[in-house]
Amino acid sequence: MRLASVGLPHASKIFNVSTLNKNVLNAEYAVRGAIVIRADEINKQLQNNNHKFPFNDIVFCNIGNPQQLRQKPITFFRNVLSLVTSPELIDNAGLQQTLKPDVFQRARTILSGIDSGSTGAYTHSQGLPSIRKNVANFITRRDNIDDPELINPDSIFLTDGASPGVQNGLKALIRDHNDGIMIPIPQYPLYSASITLCGGQQVGYLLNEQDGWSLEVEELERSLKEATDKGINVRALVIINPGNPTGQVLSKSNMENVIDFCERRGVLLLADEVYQENVYHEKPFLSFLKVAEEMNKLDTVEMISYHSVSKGFLGECGRRGGYFHLSPAIDPGVRDQMYKLSSINLCPNVDGQIMVDLMVNPPKKGEESYEQYNDEKHQILSSLKRRAVKLVDTLNTLDGVSCQTAEGAMYAFPTITIPPKAVEEAKKKNIAPDAYYALCMLEEAGLCVVPGSGFGQKNGTYHFRTTFLPPEEKMDAVLTRVAVFHNNFMTRFA
Repeated sequence: MRLASVGLPHASKIFNVSTLNKNVLNAEYAVRGAIVIRADEINKQLQNNNHKFPFNDIVFCNIGNPQQLRQKPITFFRNVLSLVTSPELIDNAGLQQTLKPDVFQRARTILSGIDSGSTGAYTHSQGLPSIRKNVANFITRRDNIDDPELINPDSIFLTDGASPGVQNGLKALIRDHNDGIMIPIPQYPLYSASITLCGGQQVGYLLNEQDGWSLEVEELERSLKEATDKGINVRALVIINPGNPTGQVLSKSNMENVIDFCERRGVLLLADEVYQENVYHEKPFLSFLKVAEEMNKLDTVEMISYHSVSKGFLGECGRRGGYFHLSPAIDPGVRDQMYKLSSINLCPNVDGQIMVDLMVNPPKKGEESYEQYNDEKHQILSSLKRRAVKLVDTLNTLDGVSCQTAEGAMYAFPTITIPPKAVEEAKKKNIAPDAYYALCMLEEAGLCVVPGSGFGQKNGTYHFRTTFLPPEEKMDAVLTRVAVFHNNFMTRFA
């Protein structure tokens, strides 16, 4: 018999807000926070034609979710995934007339690495050995590492996107409230929220906006000293490269300085490199593993690096595929404990694992799908570059807005000048001024962005983060909506 709970007073509930873990209450995740909740409410009204808004759709620019904004998936990847998921289709005569021969061959190869032959079965807790081997080969090729034994498949953990790998690393690092993790300001709120959930301390270091969101070792030293003076044990340094939300790409010399800092100060390096394919500037992406190897410091600098199928040109966010790699300097005992953490979740989802395999081992020149794959990749990345340039250029024409070049990733993070009258109005509503700006943009223009306060920002400054993921043919219309809203906002509160 089901006991009715309707009408019970709040205080009589065993599980209520006052009895929740305080770390859960304190954690915040602005990328899907209050502004996005309001956007979903408005979207429902638009769908029901029950509204008085001056627009007919919500453009969700709050999160790097390319396929939500109609980016087409890579044909080869989806075809192979379909056959691996439904192996009976491999011998279908009709499909053999439609799909390219290497699609069938790749599906058979992937299936041969699955002992059960079914993607519906649990796998090894670190992920399928065959796929981890391909990831190791990918890292070796990407970084031009001479010794093929240097990257061990047993040091690679496949994950449901990069986020669970980050969270497992923080769970293992943070022992109590005295442990701190250095994070960039601005930062991706996965880090601030996860550190709070683990009961640790956020140790922010400021990126230099005036110098293209550069990272300065002097600022790292200042942040570290300030934390240690407070009795905080700084355990790790988070670097997001290319940057999120800031879009910068680190130079090699800058990376060398970071590696020296970590070695000198005895700090673990957490290298978030999920945007490594999203580079739109002359500065190339270099992995921290490669730079450390060239500095002959792989044996001394402890590092965990992350990658994902959600970003790049794939945009397969819903597949939840990713991996993290423990560098050679990591204690073997840590690898065993990370395995234990992974095994608690049994295994990463298999569709995501397959997508990782395809990401790190795409069609090669000479194979039937290569030309189509290469064309699709080029079209997506070149379009993203054009949209990045157009967005930044437009933002920089607006009164009171300044935006650094988007060198990589999928975002712009402009500074906005908010008039004093708007700041006062935000205070009346008990929200941050940039959150008020973002809320007005949503309700007046139908554009969902994230206020800079959700990422952290230098005191006295205001920002918002927006993606440049709307379809290219709609980008001009979206930018017009941004400009019209901003000009009206500035006039109203002048």
